[in-house]
Order: sequence, then C-alpha cells, then structure tokens
Amino acid sequence: MAVERFEEHRDLLTGVAYRILGGVTDAEDVVQEAWLRWSGVDLSLVEDDRAYLVRVVTRLSIDRLRRVRARREAYVGSWLPELVVTPDVAGHAELADSVELALLVVLETLSPLERAVFVLREAFGMPYAEIGEIVGRGEAATRQLARRGREHVRERRPRFEVDRGLRRRLTERFAEAAAGGDLEALTALLAEDVSLVSDGGGRAKAPLRVITGAGRMARFLSSIASENRLRAFLESIGAGPVPGFGVEIAEVNSGPAMVVTADGRPITVFSLVVEDGLIETIFLVANPEKLSHL
Repeated sequence: MAVERFEEHRDLLTGVAYRILGGVTDAEDVVQEAWLRWSGVDLSLVEDDRAYLVRVVTRLSIDRLRRVRARREAYVGSWLPELVVTPDVAGHAELADSVELALLVVLETLSPLERAVFVLREAFGMPYAEIGEIVGRGEAATRQLARRGREHVRERRPRFEVDRGLRRRLTERFAEAAAGGDLEALTALLAEDVSLVSDGGGRAKAPLRVITGAGRMARFLSSIASENRLRAFLESIGAGPVPGFGVEIAEVNSGPAMVVTADGRPITVFSLVVEDGLIETIFLVANPEKLSHL
C-alpha cells in the first residue's frame, strides 16, 4: 500500500526536485530519500499524500541545493544543468517550458528559497498559502519571494517568446552548416552579441570562459566546422575515437537541440537560444555526466 501511494506521485516529485536542483541524479537521490521517510511514517495520519510528499521533497531539495551550490562554485568552467529528454521529466506538455535550459540557467542565480517558490508557483500553479506552508513562510512573505523570483527571471530570460517551429528550423540550419563546414551560413545565423557557454566539467575539453561576439564565435566555429573537423574536435575533448559519428535534432529540455552522437551515444549537445530570428546564445554541453540521461 505504501509503495502504490508513493509511486502514484513519483513523476511529480521527480519533476519538482529536478526543477529546483537542475540535476536528474540529485533529483532521484532526493526522491529516494523522500521514499525512505515515507516508508517510516504512519500513513493513517497522512490526510493528503500529494501535499505531504511535495512538502518533503521540496524541503529536501532546498537543503540539497544549498549543499551542492558550494561544490558548483569550484566547478571547472561554466556549470550547466543536467540535460533530459523532455517527456521523461516534464510529464505534461503544460509543464514543458519550466525545464527549458535557458530558464534553468537563470534559476541558478536565485536563492534556494526563491527558486523553490518560483518552481512551485510558476511550474505547478500551487496556491501561495500552500507554498508558504511548504517553505515555512507566511503567505505575504511567500508572495514577496515569488515576485522577486519572477522579476529576476524576467530580466534575464529572452525578451520575446520564440515560435517553436522557427527555433527548430534554425537549429536544423545550424546543424547542417556545422556538419557541412559552411562558415558563411553559420555566421549568418548568429546575432552580433551572440555568446557560447560551454560545460565540459573538467572531464571534456571545452572553452572555460564564455565566448562572446559574432566574430569570436565565427572563429571558434570555423575551428570545428565540417564533419571531419567536428569529429576531430570531439575526439580532442575526450570523446576518444568517434565511430558511428552522427548529428541529429532531438527535443532536449523542451527545445530542439543539435545532438552529436557516437554509435548512438550522445557525446555533445548544442542548445540554442533564439531572439529576433537569430541565435543569441549557444549552450554547449560535453560533460558526459550531464548527458547520461539522454
């Protein structure tokens, strides 16, 4: 009975924890810890399973985020969230936007408490009073945390909503130009102030600093453009020999991404942020730990 009641909410709990923590492994650990606590509770005293479990998972996630933030400060290069195939974590189409990579990157700049409140309110639509009970704050204070979080996110997210079809077409053109070594076509897709944020985590060779500007980006892309150069680049970042080399477009964190594979195994992902019809930001994830759930 305890197992069935817990499993009914597992997807929801994993979704809450992932959005707060930005890591699938951390989220799974939190859900497992919640199960251990659940299995030791007198369930006859639990009036609302969902509310009880969300409260436990949220509090565990806040505590865990405070601990992992310290480790992330010592991370080699830029830290980006762990990537997921969207349906596995989003669960429902209406929740998909809240796992977008660009949003998760912005959420990293919120305090753990602000992030939890933002996730519970914006992604799951929970009432302020209920959120306040979960995070141990009054309703007024919870509303203030939510307002600060929204304002912070609004300032740092892309200014305009991008048509998903356009974003996919631009990703396809980017992948085609990269694989074909067409530098002119590549640079034509870039905004003047485009930036590249790379996450190799010290386990794969990748730029440690953010590359900014169309000119610098063009030089970087020219160094890896074309299938042969891209293959050599991937081998140089620690992928080793790249048999069965392939490039495909897949839905990663609620958006189309260029996924480079070797024998069907993802080894590098390029996720694009689009504004005004041009690529504004490129997230490059090469750390194998961040790709394991793809």
